[in-house]
Amino acid sequence: MPEEEVVEIKFRLYDGSDMGPFRYSPASTIAMLKERIVAEWPKDKKIAPKGANDIKLINAGKILENNKIVGQCRVHFGDLPEAVITMHVVVQPSVTKVKTAEKKVDEPPRNNLCSCSIM
Repeated sequence: MPEEEVVEIKFRLYDGSDMGPFRYSPASTIAMLKERIVAEWPKDKKIAPKGANDIKLINAGKILENNKIVGQCRVHFGDLPEAVITMHVVVQPSVTKVKTAEKKVDEPPRNNLCSCSIM
């Protein structure tokens, strides 16, 4: 009986620590990976995502879209054996528009005192 193909992925966090490796089917979506990252996020980290939308996954220098599948993320290097894929995790919490509006009201107006003289 043939063994089902799986892809091993580990996630590199902002502080250099890793989560995983975890095993996924090549048909798994990036959105599924993000959900697992949120569920497995270490409790001792200062920065934590509140949801999957707060996470960006980067593989081979590209930000991965939620609808992309894991099988498309593999990079083949000739005769090298299949290895664990490392994806970088960037946490970008969503900023509420209310806080941004409040900040603008509290800031004093800036006066641009720039002038040019041509002689």
